[in-house]
Amino acid sequence: MSGPYVPLRTFSAFTMLEGAIEPKAIAKQAAKLGFPAVAVTDRNGLYGVMPFGDACFAEGVQPIVGATLAVEADGRIDWLVLLAQDEAGYDHLCRLVSAAHLDRPIEQVPHVPFAMLDGASEGLIALTAGGEGAVARHLADGQRAKAEAMLDRLAALFPGRLYVELSRRSDAIEEAAEAALIDLAYARDLPLVATNPACYAEPHFHAAHDALLCIANSTYIDNADRPTSSPQAWMKPAADMAALFADLPEALANTAVIAMRCAVAAPQRRPILPKLSDDEDEQLVRDAKAGLEKRLEFLASLGTMVDIPTYRARLDFELDVITRMGFAGYFLIV
Repeated sequence: MSGPYVPLRTFSAFTMLEGAIEPKAIAKQAAKLGFPAVAVTDRNGLYGVMPFGDACFAEGVQPIVGATLAVEADGRIDWLVLLAQDEAGYDHLCRLVSAAHLDRPIEQVPHVPFAMLDGASEGLIALTAGGEGAVARHLADGQRAKAEAMLDRLAALFPGRLYVELSRRSDAIEEAAEAALIDLAYARDLPLVATNPACYAEPHFHAAHDALLCIANSTYIDNADRPTSSPQAWMKPAADMAALFADLPEALANTAVIAMRCAVAAPQRRPILPKLSDDEDEQLVRDAKAGLEKRLEFLASLGTMVDIPTYRARLDFELDVITRMGFAGYFLIV
């Protein structure tokens, strides 16, 4: 009998050249495996959360909105997993993800400074991100004092909402840090949570995902010195996870606890586009007709014979379709 389990670390195809599951496919796979809920946690992005949420509701699965955020502290960038509990948390997550891309030097990778988490943590549950997080990396490097300091900083920012994440996927950092992570969690009365970061849905997709990573890193499969895909990075069933964490059933049970603490989905709304004029329909018609006349004049200067009434009639038809569908603003932008 497998215990309760909810996948809390899933990368969709919007984690470009790493994730290999369409957001809608995540929902379908979760329903197929009988999960009551599933989280999408793309790197520095929330691009797929709207189709993901719609698909989850259609499949009868609870969507959990999250992101794996790059955070700079003490001169190094590590990852932190954030899951939105409510609307305030979703708003903070949007703010942090946007800042990661917009509020950093252009020559640096997207990230936020640790200080930005202060004032933006309400409504968010934090996971320490396993071997990608600062706590585990410090422990694996033999820097226990730094690991303890970071864990204490996170616990202060996310009171009652910080989980020490454990993943068992044959990762060297995670294996080196696990015992100390468990000790630190127990010493600070912090809950453990079991995860299996997934980039693809089924185990047979491993070879294809390995090839995807080669494309991402501009290298070849037969190159021994390259990033490789983990054969564990698939959406494992609850029974597999229960066997993997048989010695720590509370870590598995806490995945369901986190799901019950999250009660927000991405809003359903039309795309928010900038308004370029008071009457975008008229501007599009005016600009498009002016553009057509310039092209007709150019063809005439070349001595090219064209059926001008046919071109004008076709443009009128296209403009009528665009304006009736409400796409004038979109066409003006692009």
